[in-house]
Amino acid sequence: MKAFVRERYVSPDALELRDVEKPALADDAVLVRVRATSVNPVDWYSVLGQPFVARVQSGLRRPKQTLLGTDFAGTVETVGNNVTHVRAGADVYGLRTGAFAEYVCAGEAVAKKPANLTFEQAAAVPVAGLTALQALRDHGQVQPGQRVLVNGASGGVGTFAVQIANALGARVTAVCSTPNLGTVHSIGAERVIDYTCDDFARSGERYDLILDVSGVRSWSEYRRVLAPEGTFVGIGAPKGSSWLGPLKHFAKIRLASLRASQTVVFFISKPNRADLDVLRELIESGQVTPVIDRTYDLDALPEALRYLGEGHARGKIVVLAAT
Repeated sequence: MKAFVRERYVSPDALELRDVEKPALADDAVLVRVRATSVNPVDWYSVLGQPFVARVQSGLRRPKQTLLGTDFAGTVETVGNNVTHVRAGADVYGLRTGAFAEYVCAGEAVAKKPANLTFEQAAAVPVAGLTALQALRDHGQVQPGQRVLVNGASGGVGTFAVQIANALGARVTAVCSTPNLGTVHSIGAERVIDYTCDDFARSGERYDLILDVSGVRSWSEYRRVLAPEGTFVGIGAPKGSSWLGPLKHFAKIRLASLRASQTVVFFISKPNRADLDVLRELIESGQVTPVIDRTYDLDALPEALRYLGEGHARGKIVVLAAT
């Protein structure tokens, strides 16, 4: 099969599409013929090996994992002996390292694909959709009628967060730039703030929950508009330095909020089939629809990663697997 491989930390332009062996099938996994995948910030950081502090886990001098990619949507080719929830021939979507390839072997985090989505659309969902769902439901504990602010609402996680918060009964205010106002309003935001013209931190409004996807404001600014017993959930941050990357921003928010009455949460999403099933139900009911900015062929993956790194994507960037 063809797959993107790297044996050292490189720029996206240095990635190589090679012929490699298909992944071995485990008893509790399925072998999926990948029809589409998508790129996420975690993939961009993984390629570069940044921030450097993350190499303690990923490999100090060389990456421990040579394959890349996480999101996938495709068709099950073979199932392991212990697998009962899907059969060969089923259309599925999920998460697994090595998804920038023609085949991927996936275990727990694979579920039936939403019936009303194409493979291209389904591949846009897993990482961003799970992050938004778990941020709102598990860490934000959003309730019907609560006021939710999504700062950075036009990107991959942000577009899912606006729709899922709306589906959970929240009143959503979304922050984005001028070109994205129409898109964000169309997916369910009650109010959309253009940050190039208006400052949400000086609006006088109060929110029960703030989802910070962009990570460009200080804790004092967020606290000004967060209810006294409200919750702040940090999801994203600027790239920052090569050594600490976005971790520096998270640390600054954490330290500045130590004495605050509000709850401050940072988290890493947990891939699992149950939440993929929840997302499928939201999608099939029409409450959530993936927003896709651009689509690339597999051999153009370096270009897709470069575009992601520019930080201006509206929704998700999808990559079609080679046929």
